[in-house]
Amino acid sequence: MRGVLRFVPLLVAVLLALPRPAAAQAVDRYFMTTDAVRLHYLEAGPPRALTVVLVPGWTMPAWIFQPQIAAFSRRWHVIAFDPRGQGESDVPRTGYEPLRRGQDIADLLARLGGGRVVLLGWSLGVLDALAYVHEHGDGQLAGLVLVDNSVGEEPAPAPHRFYRRRGPPVPHDLAMRRFVASMFRTPQSDAYLASLTEATLRTPEYAARALLSYPVPRSYWRDAVYMVHAPVLYVVRPGFAAQAGNLARKDPYAETAVFSDAGHALFIDDADRFNALVETFITRRIER
Repeated sequence: MRGVLRFVPLLVAVLLALPRPAAAQAVDRYFMTTDAVRLHYLEAGPPRALTVVLVPGWTMPAWIFQPQIAAFSRRWHVIAFDPRGQGESDVPRTGYEPLRRGQDIADLLARLGGGRVVLLGWSLGVLDALAYVHEHGDGQLAGLVLVDNSVGEEPAPAPHRFYRRRGPPVPHDLAMRRFVASMFRTPQSDAYLASLTEATLRTPEYAARALLSYPVPRSYWRDAVYMVHAPVLYVVRPGFAAQAGNLARKDPYAETAVFSDAGHALFIDDADRFNALVETFITRRIER
């Protein structure tokens, strides 16, 4: 494995230098879940190609993955998912716990025809993806990409304190505006940040709070990640580097990468590196 990994930077450089076909235009799609909630996703790329499903983080819309939709749809069938209460999906009163979120992914994959997919989750999308695996197994997974959240390994991250900060309560809209700005290390335009903040505010505060409750033990996520027998790529910032190291030691087929100079939305901050890393992983480990 180490011998193979030495060539990954060279493969990334080659991929970046290759001419690319034009990206496909994403189209809006909708489907009904098994509990009768209408959910939205974006679809792009050749429908008969390998399917790559992108699951965004807490309160985020599917379109935050625009750089990945544009890059990956040149070769693969790309689905960018709006989980319930997010993006253009319906906002029900219930269903924000892990089991239902995992079931929503299962319903989406059934809608797509039940074939094998590469499932890519970012932030809360990591936990949604692992909830899907825990409850439904890995039979439909050609690969799993987990981006910048805990996988239940040691050491445990610090507790999330978004709604527990000292001082007087901050209005939800202001808190979300600050949260969105905090996700990036590279400067983003005011218009982009405003659009992203507006999208996050489609998730009402009660739902946003429910999504942060995580009513399962940390072992739930750890058990799920070690259930996966497909190739796994774990991409993190330094705060999760120790978890990445433990995962790599325990699972010889898992690969990890640390983005030291990027914010939480590292696939935006360093889109070229991230896209090439995922493309290399898929072509080398899944399409070989």
